Amino acid sequence: MGISKILLYYQFTPIADPQAVMLWQRDLCESLGLKGRILISRHGINGTVGGDIDACKRYIKKTRDYPGFKPMEFKWSEGSAEDFPRLSVKVREEIVAFGAPEELEVDSHGVVGGGEHLSPEEVHELVDKRGDDVVFFDGRNSMEAEIGRFRNAVVPDVETTRDFIAELDSGKYDWMKDKPVVSYCTGGIRCEVLSSLMKNRGFEEVYQIDGGIVRYGEKYGNQGLWEGSLYVFDKRMHMEFGDGDAAQLGHCVHCAAPTNTFHNCINEDTCRKQVLLCDDCASHTATAHCGRADCAEVAARLAAQG
Repeated sequence: MGISKILLYYQFTPIADPQAVMLWQRDLCESLGLKGRILISRHGINGTVGGDIDACKRYIKKTRDYPGFKPMEFKWSEGSAEDFPRLSVKVREEIVAFGAPEELEVDSHGVVGGGEHLSPEEVHELVDKRGDDVVFFDGRNSMEAEIGRFRNAVVPDVETTRDFIAELDSGKYDWMKDKPVVSYCTGGIRCEVLSSLMKNRGFEEVYQIDGGIVRYGEKYGNQGLWEGSLYVFDKRMHMEFGDGDAAQLGHCVHCAAPTNTFHNCINEDTCRKQVLLCDDCASHTATAHCGRADCAEVAARLAAQG
């Protein structure tokens, strides 16, 4: 069996006919045996696909044939097509669902008015120069930050990216508006949009980490400002930088044992929450729930049924 890989990529660029690009991308992936998830909008493309390494290389070459995608960077990650249930290629209003498609402006150079890109080395230079004045602002869902985040980061109280606009407009982060703010997210795409939303709302000095946590972790492992594990959106659920020296930030919701593994709540009918559970609690029906009272009742009933 050949070597398999996962590709992560995005490109903000004007797309005149997203439907045509969607059909082309779907046919291309099917012909190469790739699986994963691709979103296309008039603002660009956002994808994660996995498969045979040679198929991935052909995919990169063919996708870059589209003029707007020519400069697109592809990140390689461990995994395969089996990490995804199927191939999904869809047209959406936004390639990152902030609920602000009309506010986002994109040209051939990317997002207009977004935060300044910093390399991992430049992040350290900024911190060395400005010290505790620098604020790291988590651009992910708060759940993801439970297992890993930048040291002393501000973690907004959001369950989805759609919650960010109300959160920014709430006034609770106005104290940051005159400080250097480094926004960060998994691969960088959410911060492309978030940083522009922040600047539109009066945050004066906004940065984003070029390549996101992934690139920072590749550069500094666990020896820099990042602490813990990185939540990922495939069946691996999380990944670590370095060889076993990642800080353990997450804890089981029931017994508080250290864990960085999320599980779906056993109450599949009415709860879609992912929750941190240790192996022991996850393996017992009575404790394989998110902690809500109604979900605990469902778990107890299922456990009683044997």
